[in-house]
Amino acid sequence: MGKTELARRLARLVDAPFLKTEATKFTEVGYVGRDVESIVRDLADASVSMVHHERMSEVRDEAEERAVERIVSYLVERGKEGEAEAESKPAASERAHLKRKRRTVMRQLADHELEERVIEIEIDGEESYGSVLEFVSGIGSDEIHEQFQEFMNNVNMSRKRSRRVPVREARRILADQEASKLVDWEEVVETALRRVEEAGVVFLDEIDKLVTRNADFGADVSGEGVQRDLLPIVEGASVATRYGMVNTDHILFVAAGAFNRARPSDLLPELQGRFPIRVEVRDLTEDDFVAILTEPENALIKQYTALLGTEEISLEFTDDGIRSIARYASALNAQAENLGARRLYGVMERVIEEVSFRSDEYSGQKVVIDADYVGTRMVGVPMSDEASKYIL
Repeated sequence: MGKTELARRLARLVDAPFLKTEATKFTEVGYVGRDVESIVRDLADASVSMVHHERMSEVRDEAEERAVERIVSYLVERGKEGEAEAESKPAASERAHLKRKRRTVMRQLADHELEERVIEIEIDGEESYGSVLEFVSGIGSDEIHEQFQEFMNNVNMSRKRSRRVPVREARRILADQEASKLVDWEEVVETALRRVEEAGVVFLDEIDKLVTRNADFGADVSGEGVQRDLLPIVEGASVATRYGMVNTDHILFVAAGAFNRARPSDLLPELQGRFPIRVEVRDLTEDDFVAILTEPENALIKQYTALLGTEEISLEFTDDGIRSIARYASALNAQAENLGARRLYGVMERVIEEVSFRSDEYSGQKVVIDADYVGTRMVGVPMSDEASKYIL
């Protein structure tokens, strides 16, 4: 269990572009649906977005400084227009006055004294991604629609317009605009495509669903047909994307499936040969469930504690209570359908069901979830018959 997360974490460790997709989305080329080449196009989009985000982060400090300068100009100009001058000032005096005013506004902005002041800013509408409508051969109807919608959105964004927003909101809008101006879009695309070709990772899930049994008639365009189309992509081919050609020779393809009703050997022999390394993921143990409940930053225990904390209920999970929840989850997985870590959601909901649905009665109280409490709440849950899969 946790196959997708394993692949995602490995890709993150080496800053590799990563794409997770399901094999069931695709059909054979020439039929309605997405073709397998869209995998490479989606991976290229993900890589461009990843590199663009990195470049935006690198210039963020300079962009924020430029944004502050623009905000100062807006505020000073507004104040200048609102001043009623009985007589015009000398040019030198006027410049000195503006310098003093800019220093005052800069100090007020640094002290966050003007955060709620509403100003009118000009939205440049410059899009880093450009507004080029480009279709490549083999593109599906869904992707044509998506590109057309993106093109129309970019055209609309390219029109300059004014908005009245608070200073705190203007900081974010103007900083994003200035960061976009500082980023070299051509360099972003070049770097992104190079990363895709040299270190891209594609996680193709549910590949076992491509095995069709008892297909006595008709063309299997979403099973065996997709397997045939995957062969050249996995082996190495050049695919046209909106950013240019992408070669898949060195892209890492990781295929995964539960294989409950089929075996890896049921796939096309040619496709099996293109996935030479096979790894079986072991079932989660009771200790694994305890770690999942407690160690992650957004562990379930912390989530439920924070959730009921909004109702002024103090939840306290003891060590034996957590161990008991993990034990029930492990037993249910072993004796019913194995849902992996997702089983914890059902067990946790059952354990805190009463507190959750009667939160008004428990408000202001402390509820201790120990082994006895968990055992009491789990009484009556079938652990061995077929009904258990429909309950937890």
